[in-house]
Amino acid sequence: MVGLIAVASLAGLAVRPAADNNTGSADYVIVAASAGLRWDDLDPQRTPTLWQEATKGSIGWLSVRSAMRVTCPSDGWLTLGAGNYAAWPRRATGSRCDPAGPALTQPDDIGANLTEQRSVVQNNQDRLPYGAVPGALAESVRCTYAFGPPAAMAAARPFGRVDKYRPSLPADPAGLLTQCNLSVVDLGTVSGSGDQRQQAVRAADATLARVVAARPPRSLLLIAGVSDTERPARLHVAIAEGDGWNGGWLTSAGTGRDGYLQLIDLAPTVLTALGRPAPEKLFAGRPATVVEDRPADVADAMLGVHNADQRALAQNAVAGIFFKVLAGLQILLFLLAVPVMVRARRHTGPRGPALPPARLVAVLELALIAAALAIPAALLADATPWWRFGHPAWVFGGVTGLFIVIGTALVRFAPRYGRTLWPMGAVAAIGALVVGLDLLTGAQLQLNGVAGYSAVFGGRYAGVGGVGLGVFVTGLLVLAGSLAQWVTKQWRPVVVVLLGGIGVVVVGSPYMGADPVGAIAVTAGVCVAAAITTGGWLTFPRFAWAALAGLAVTIAFAVVDLRRPAADQGIVGRLLTELGNGTAGPAMQRTATANGQALLDSPLTILAIAGVLMLAFCQFSPWGGLNRLFGLHPALRAAGAGVTVATLIAGVLNGSALTVAGAAAAAAVPTAVLTALRVLQHAADRTRPEGETDGPGGPGLREPEPTASPVRGV
Repeated sequence: MVGLIAVASLAGLAVRPAADNNTGSADYVIVAASAGLRWDDLDPQRTPTLWQEATKGSIGWLSVRSAMRVTCPSDGWLTLGAGNYAAWPRRATGSRCDPAGPALTQPDDIGANLTEQRSVVQNNQDRLPYGAVPGALAESVRCTYAFGPPAAMAAARPFGRVDKYRPSLPADPAGLLTQCNLSVVDLGTVSGSGDQRQQAVRAADATLARVVAARPPRSLLLIAGVSDTERPARLHVAIAEGDGWNGGWLTSAGTGRDGYLQLIDLAPTVLTALGRPAPEKLFAGRPATVVEDRPADVADAMLGVHNADQRALAQNAVAGIFFKVLAGLQILLFLLAVPVMVRARRHTGPRGPALPPARLVAVLELALIAAALAIPAALLADATPWWRFGHPAWVFGGVTGLFIVIGTALVRFAPRYGRTLWPMGAVAAIGALVVGLDLLTGAQLQLNGVAGYSAVFGGRYAGVGGVGLGVFVTGLLVLAGSLAQWVTKQWRPVVVVLLGGIGVVVVGSPYMGADPVGAIAVTAGVCVAAAITTGGWLTFPRFAWAALAGLAVTIAFAVVDLRRPAADQGIVGRLLTELGNGTAGPAMQRTATANGQALLDSPLTILAIAGVLMLAFCQFSPWGGLNRLFGLHPALRAAGAGVTVATLIAGVLNGSALTVAGAAAAAAVPTAVLTALRVLQHAADRTRPEGETDGPGGPGLREPEPTASPVRGV
C-alpha cells in the first residue's frame, strides 16, 4: 500500500505541461504603463491605439498584487521595477489611493535621482517578508530611460539613480526610445468614473499613440495597468506586442492559467525578451509566454460574458457573505440538533424523556444534508453567470439554494436512504464528484468563484483552492470509509488506499489540482486512515508506516522537481532550493503571516471551530452517539482521522490556516451528526429470543406483566 501511494503520487506529480517559451527576441523593450487602466476602459472609438495594440498583440488579465493588500500607484510602479512584491512606505489610506509623486532631483540634464530610494529599499528588506529589492530590474539592464515621475520609480536603480529621465514624453519622441534598451513611459493615472475617467483614458491613448509612432524596429511593447487607484482591488490590462507576441493569451509559470499574468511577471519578461539573465534570488515572477486559441475580437475575449474583472469584483463581495451566512446557519443547526440528540437515545428506565417526533427527526436530517451540500452547490452555481445581474448576491443565493434542493432530493429519494451510512456516503460522493469533475475540466468553477479563489488577490490562479481541497479530501476519505464497511476487515485498507491514491494524483497533477503540497498532505491523511481502518488505535508501527509513505512521496517529488530548471520548479523544489541557498527565511515568514491573516479574517475559521465543538459534544457526552458510531463502523473513525491530518497539514503549509479544515468541517460534520443521531435511535435495539417481551428500557419501554401472588398454604 505504501508503494502504491508513492508510485501513484510520483506519476501524477512528476509530469508537468511543456511551457511555451515563444517569447521572441527584441533589441529594445518599452513598458508603457498606467495606474488604474482596466479592460472595460478600452473602446475601438475612444481608445483606438490601445484597441489596435490589443488586437495585434497578446493579451491577458493582470493581477497587480504587491506587498500591500491594495496596490496603490506607488506600490505598483515599485513592484514593476523590483520583479517582486514591493511597497512604497505610506500611511493607511481610505478608499482612494494617492497618486505616485516621488521626490526627484536632476543634478544634470541626463538622468535623475530618486531621493527616497535607499530608505525604500531598506524598508522592503527589513519590514516586509518578500525580500524585494526595488531597482533590481534596472540593475539587470544596460540602461533605462524613464518618462514621467511614476516611471522613474520603476526605472531607478537600488541606490536611486535613473540613467536617463524626462518629466514627460515629448510630442515627438523619435530617437529617444533607442537610447536605452529599456524605456518606461507613464501613460497617466486613470481613476474616478464617468467623464473624468474617459478623459484620462483618452489622454493615455494619445500618449501611447506617440510611443507607437516612435518605437524602433525589433522592439517589444508592454502595456500594463500597474495598480489600483481605489478600493476594492481589480484586474487590469496586460498587452504584449512585438515579434513573437502576435495574438494569443498571455500566461506564465507563476499563474499556470491561460490569459492571466502577474505584475511581478513583467520584469522577468523584459529580461527574457532582451536576452538578459534574471538576478539570482531577487525576482518572484516568471517570464510571460504566449498560448494560442484566443478569440480574434478583443471584446469577445475580455468583455461581456468573459469579463473576469467584473466576475472577480462580484466574487469578492459575495464570498464573504456566503461563508458568514453558512457559518451562522450551521451553528444554529447544531444548536437545534443537540436537544434532539439528547432525547433520541432511549432511557434506561421506564420514565425516560419522550422520544423526538419522527417528523422532527426527518426534517432535521434533511436540514443537515442540505447544510453539508452548501459548498458543492456553491461550486455548481459558479457555472452560471450570476455575477452579471444587478443583484448578484441574491441571484447567487437563489441558484445555490436550487442546487442544494436538487442534491438533497437525490439523497433523500434514493432507495437506500434508510441505511445508516447512506446519507453520509452519498453527500461525500457528491462533494468529491463535483470538485473532481471541476479539476478534470480545468478548474473553471473555482477561478473567481465564490467557493474557489480570486485572481485579484494572486494567491492561486489554477488548480484546486483551499475550499475545494477540503471538500474533495473529505468526500474521498469519508466515501472510502463508508464503502470499506461493506468489505471484510482485511480489504478495508485497500479500499481507502485506492480512493485516496486517486485523490493524491488528482490534487498533485499539474493538469488538474496543481497543488503538490496538498498532495503530500493528502498522502499523509490517506496513510493514517489506511493504518487504522481495520480498528484499533494509531500505534507506533502504524504511524511509522504512514510516515514512511508520506516521506517517500515527498522525497520522490522533490528529487524530480529539483532536476527541473529553476523557472519550472514547483513549490517543493523552490522551497528546497531556497533552503539550500539560505533564502528560505522570507518564504517561511510569508507563510506564517498568511496563516495569521487567514486565521483571523476567514469565516471558515468559525466553521472549523464550530465543527470541532460539535464533534466533541458527540464524542464525549453520554448521548452524543459518536463513540458508538465509531465502534460499529471503525472505517469511519479512520476516515475522520485522515481528514483531520490532511486538512491541517495542507492548511498550515499552504498559508491558509484553518481554511481547508473549515471547508472539510462544513462538508462532513452535518452528516456525521445525522449518522450519530441514527445510531442513537437504535442504541437500545436488541435481538429478542422468540416469545420474549422488550422488558424495561427496551424499545417499547414496557414493564413486564405482574405475576400472580402465591396462594397461602400451597
